[in-house]
Amino acid sequence: MSSTAEHTPQRGGPLVLDTRTLGRRPGSMREERRTVALEAQIGNDMIALAAGTPVELDLMAEAVIEGVLITGTGTGHAEGTCVRCLKPVGETLELHLTELFAYPGSVTDETTEDDEIPLVEDELIDLEQTLIDLVVLELPLQPLCDEDCPGLCPQCGIDLAIAPEGHSHEMIDPRWAALAEMAGAGGDSVRAEEPAADHPETDSPTEER
Repeated sequence: MSSTAEHTPQRGGPLVLDTRTLGRRPGSMREERRTVALEAQIGNDMIALAAGTPVELDLMAEAVIEGVLITGTGTGHAEGTCVRCLKPVGETLELHLTELFAYPGSVTDETTEDDEIPLVEDELIDLEQTLIDLVVLELPLQPLCDEDCPGLCPQCGIDLAIAPEGHSHEMIDPRWAALAEMAGAGGDSVRAEEPAADHPETDSPTEER
């Protein structure tokens, strides 16, 4: 059985539908089209629908025995960063919504776990959590500017997509580099200790007797 929701929908909210004009007669239907601006960001650090992003909703509300069935689509533009080259990326999300909002005290409400099924509260339906869940599922886990994006050079950071052909860096194993430095230092020391070349001494004139 669902418990009372912590977040109570507010009549007139951008993502709140008022079902009073729909009624509870099974089969009653009502179209709902609106464009809403998100009050908060939905997504992650790499890609998201930013706060203020317009989302176009084209929905159908249908009264059924257990509650109100909401079906339809939503469209919004997400912006983020390519995980390989860090360029800006954008993606239009096409959301497909199918959600049953149960009447409090209905069989569906009584036989489901807490918060498993959203409820119609005070004849209102709040689509906020449903929209958040759909967006999170549709956002790519690793956004890319292009499927073949080569990313950045791990040594110098240049974008490999615009780097000269054959771009590379000579890499020396740190262990060998240390040995090379030691060898170089040892050689200099030996050279410094080598005596100067002998120069032949000029013979003194033979003393005449």
